[in-house]
Amino acid sequence: MPLDVAGAALGAAFGEGFAVLHDTVKDVVSKARMFKPILKRLASTLDRLVPTVNEIKRLSEQLELPERETKRLMEQMEEGAKLVSKCLKIRWWNYVFKVKYSPKLEELDKEIFRFCQLDLQALCTRNGLRTLETVNSINKKMDSFRGVETPRGLGGVSGPQDLTVGLDMPIKELKTLLLKEEVKLLLLTAPGGCGKTTLVKMLCQDKEIKGIFEDNILFVNVSKTPNVKVIVQNLFNYKDMQPIFQIQSDEDAIDQLPQLLNHIRPNPILLILDDVWHGSESLPEKFKFDIPNYKILVTSRTAFPRFEFTYHLEPLNDENAMTLFRHSASLKEGSSYIPPEEDIKKIVRGCAGFPLVLKVIGGSLCRQKAEVWHSRLMNWSDGQFFFNSDTELLDNLQKSLEFPDHKVNIKNCFMDLGSFPEDQRIPATTLIDMWAELYELDEDGIHAIAILEELTNRNLASLVMARKDASEVKSYYNEDFVTQHDILRELAMHQSSQESIGQRSRLIINISGNNLPKWWTEQEQQLINARLLSISTDELFSSSWCNIQGPKVEVLVLNFHTKNYTLPEFVGKMYNLKVLIVSNFGVFHSKISNFQLLESLPNLKRIRLEKVLISSFCKTLVLLKSLKKISLFMCHTGKAFENCTIQVSDALPNLMEINIDYCNDLEELHVGLCDIVHLKKLSITNCHKLFALPKEIGKLVNLEVLRLRSCTDLSELPDSIRTLHKLSILDISDCLSIMKLPKHIGEMCNLKELNMKGCLRLRTQFPESIMDLKQLKLVICDEERAKLWDPIKEFLSNLEVLVSEKDINLNWLPK
Repeated sequence: MPLDVAGAALGAAFGEGFAVLHDTVKDVVSKARMFKPILKRLASTLDRLVPTVNEIKRLSEQLELPERETKRLMEQMEEGAKLVSKCLKIRWWNYVFKVKYSPKLEELDKEIFRFCQLDLQALCTRNGLRTLETVNSINKKMDSFRGVETPRGLGGVSGPQDLTVGLDMPIKELKTLLLKEEVKLLLLTAPGGCGKTTLVKMLCQDKEIKGIFEDNILFVNVSKTPNVKVIVQNLFNYKDMQPIFQIQSDEDAIDQLPQLLNHIRPNPILLILDDVWHGSESLPEKFKFDIPNYKILVTSRTAFPRFEFTYHLEPLNDENAMTLFRHSASLKEGSSYIPPEEDIKKIVRGCAGFPLVLKVIGGSLCRQKAEVWHSRLMNWSDGQFFFNSDTELLDNLQKSLEFPDHKVNIKNCFMDLGSFPEDQRIPATTLIDMWAELYELDEDGIHAIAILEELTNRNLASLVMARKDASEVKSYYNEDFVTQHDILRELAMHQSSQESIGQRSRLIINISGNNLPKWWTEQEQQLINARLLSISTDELFSSSWCNIQGPKVEVLVLNFHTKNYTLPEFVGKMYNLKVLIVSNFGVFHSKISNFQLLESLPNLKRIRLEKVLISSFCKTLVLLKSLKKISLFMCHTGKAFENCTIQVSDALPNLMEINIDYCNDLEELHVGLCDIVHLKKLSITNCHKLFALPKEIGKLVNLEVLRLRSCTDLSELPDSIRTLHKLSILDISDCLSIMKLPKHIGEMCNLKELNMKGCLRLRTQFPESIMDLKQLKLVICDEERAKLWDPIKEFLSNLEVLVSEKDINLNWLPK
């Protein structure tokens, strides 16, 4: 019998057996005087269990109740019903039968109570942990699966989030062409900003396509500088496979890909290579194999003549273009200003049917006064805005970057987004760190998020707020990120490059192989005046640097793909450097050399390391007097902090904030970190193997914020946190293994906010000292934990308990 059918049958039978026993006891309890006390107790037990049993019947398929345990209880309930009926027939004076049947009734009551108190709770815990195991499995896939997506509902390639128009016919035509037997490789082409990726994502959500290819739709962002090794390794990682031999070259990658494709057969396979650039037209053919029911769909701005089958996506017609523009500009009844229809048509004609341009131009005019509309029209010649090249497209998009003087920082922030590689998520916290120093925004990120919201409203970027609900603890942005269309990224870089190299305030350098820019090699000491310097290299770069003098650089962004990376020597002379961001976008964790250069930087306040071996940082740990914040994302920590050249607290004497996120090998927090007495914020999130905190954490007497969310193996909080008298925010949400709060938690006299949603095993009554938390204002939890707070609210009159809203999405998973 299939498991789901068996579960349903057991659930129904269990409920029926319970109902018979319940009805029998209720009928007999008032008539059998000899057994009245026992039967009343049994009736009370059964009455309390009615809601639970009804829930078991409804959810039996999901609970997967073990047949042996359930059947044993069902048999006892059947025998119990017969026993209770016999009790009705026994005369009140017959004490022999009373002695015989009373223990049996007592045992029945205990058995039912035991099953529901112990077995059923264990099953619920098991199912919760199984759910966690599934989420962790997805998590591990997505940790490594940075450039590959799969169209499986919310966890993969989701459909377009905004209004889409004019794509019904193209999707039908594209699908018809793709499904033809003779079509093995299909090119979808159109200029940038026409909606190629949007169309493909809609295709991934098409019922017929999903029915044919099921889980074998693989979506790959190729981008301008494709890395075949990374693409293939990520495909293997997604399917929980490893290649037979370690991938050393592009040839190795292509040679081993058939192993994966044959493994996921016989179901048809659709590989989507999105955004293949001119010069990379040979790439799709490398992925071609003689495998039945295997198809490749390519999107590109270039109509490569070498491809036999091509679909040309046309710009929107006038009607659809008008609809999209009106939506983007919010032209509806109640708007403060609606321009004349002819003016609207004039602007729409100038956008040439390009969805991206319509959305961006419309967003820039949204809720603007009449003068802004008139000014925009005056700047454009009547009806002569049509463009065919990306250069003309960028020139037209520049019109959307007109900000009033008091919002000049918004334009600067937009241009800063060009500092990061294409098709990669930009962590919101990275931007918060940059902008706090460049533009003196608040360190909590309130103003930075407001700027990102405005850029999103203008369709210049997309801010994704992950795992948020109305009751979320404020100022937590570790899981939020920004994405940007390639054209808009190019616009940001285009705007930043209007001045000569030496005079730019923002210098963005992209290096392919060892081909350094000509201007860099022409002078032995290239002087730049940039405040923000971004250098991106690929996996072929050999770390051979020329010299740069950057005395004004305050933010340095280093993006790379190699297993070994050397910090440039010129970093040691950037004496005004305040923020260092080191991001590895390769497959493997990277070893970094030359960290000792940082000792000479007197103003360095913030460091962010992504996918780095922390041992390489600690082996050359030097005194960083000014460092206030360090963030580790997806790093390999190992025993790094135990092997430092000097004590962590001596090297980082003024550190105030530590963020450790998705460091999957972290099992214990190093004791030495607890000697950093100035620390105010400690955030350890999504570190699923972390099982304990050191008791020495109580030495962090200046700690104000402690976040331990989604540390699923963490079983308890050390009682020493009682000494954290300045702690105002404690976040243990989704810590599934925590079963109790510390006995002396009430001594945390300044605690104001406690987030404990998703703590599924926290079911016992709280310690008595919790009533001493007189400053506690806000508790965030789920419904089951909220009930535990009901009696406590009588003593803490200012306490608000918010039940968190369920937000079922996987945006928070790293790409």
